[in-house]
Amino acid sequence: MPWAIQRQRLLAARPLLPPGMRRPAALLAAGCVVVTACLAVAFGHQGRPGRLDTVVHARIQGLLDSYQGPLHLLSRLGGLLSVAELTAALVLACLVTRRWRGAVLAALAVPAATTLTEFVLKPLIGRSIRGYASFPSGHATAMFALAAICAVLLANPPRPRLPRAVRLLLAAGAVLVAVAVPVAMVAQGFHYFTDIVAGAAVGVGTVLLITLLIDLARPAARVSRGTAAEDTAALSAGRLP
Repeated sequence: MPWAIQRQRLLAARPLLPPGMRRPAALLAAGCVVVTACLAVAFGHQGRPGRLDTVVHARIQGLLDSYQGPLHLLSRLGGLLSVAELTAALVLACLVTRRWRGAVLAALAVPAATTLTEFVLKPLIGRSIRGYASFPSGHATAMFALAAICAVLLANPPRPRLPRAVRLLLAAGAVLVAVAVPVAMVAQGFHYFTDIVAGAAVGVGTVLLITLLIDLARPAARVSRGTAAEDTAALSAGRLP
């Protein structure tokens, strides 16, 4: 078969997560559900900080109170427009590199996570700060969803030109930004600390769940045995660019 056709099929059939990472991903997604549920039960229909919120908020304000300008910029990074632009950039990058599954993941996961937070969990749980619904944090949900998508895309790239250490560094950078944005919201008094923990759990859990569903539906299951053998040989020979 022409190598160009085989290469396209290999790229299309490649799962988002390696087989060895699927079980840990499923366990982490389940843990995110448990964390969100426990925090919702503990703080539902309240308008005051918990003991942990009070301690962490005092520490964060003490460290960051004199950096209001940068805090405001970080808060804007987690806003609706910025999140939409970052999501579109991820989708476009996946389309350009023909990572169709990655494009589907980015296009679905961020809107799904933010919709779950803003239109389901916030009205249902009813926690508030300054009179506004705060649980889970929408900023934390969106930023951790974006960071989780980056981590998934770096976990099993079809063209592993970057060393593993570099990919880990890039994923760590995405997580660092995801942490910084909601911390800025806490420092400015817009969220409780436990709001951002729940938002992070919703964002990460949603991404992992959609990742697992996309991989379960991958078309590789419909490829013939002969073709699968050819694909395996090609991968073993390192012919996939």
